[in-house]
Amino acid sequence: MTTIDEGAGQPARQKRADAQRNEQALLAAAAAVFVTSGVEAPVRDIAAAAGVGMGTIYRHFPTRADLVVAVYRHQVEACAEAGPVLLANGGSPHAALGQWVNLFVDFLVTKHGLAAVLQPASVGFDALHAYFLDRLVPVCAQLLAAAAEAGEIRADIDAYELMRGIGNLCVGADNDPRYDARRMVELLIAGLLQLRLT
Repeated sequence: MTTIDEGAGQPARQKRADAQRNEQALLAAAAAVFVTSGVEAPVRDIAAAAGVGMGTIYRHFPTRADLVVAVYRHQVEACAEAGPVLLANGGSPHAALGQWVNLFVDFLVTKHGLAAVLQPASVGFDALHAYFLDRLVPVCAQLLAAAAEAGEIRADIDAYELMRGIGNLCVGADNDPRYDARRMVELLIAGLLQLRLT
């Protein structure tokens, strides 16, 4: 009896794991489409990028708001998990910080579109913002601390202030083709190296 129960339970567990992997792949594809085309991108484009039918997307995420919030959380987790990995595998802590900031900028593109889908005054929006701060500020602080300990940057750079500055550099970039927010952010991160000399 125990053997039958265990055997019967395994396919269900495997199916849940497959469904979870499929959902993660779908979220990664949606995030990539949102970065290039914005949160109003057609669902068919997301389905094509994910290699699934549109019905699969609607089954997981009945509304666009559901999809955008899920992508937002997915990207927060990807950024949070990337920080320690980049520090462990990168050349210098400053280089790891630069790579992490690139991921953060990709995330900000989606975050700016969030307001178009959710009401910024809503409780859900506030909860997402708090989640974002709780998960990402400590990761940025860890990268800054490692770069400061290596003597690459000054030790008095605040993670929240840096992230806020990066966010401000990214605002409105989609409305002005002459403005390259990513280049401005790269200059900011490169400038951290110069700050230690002053």
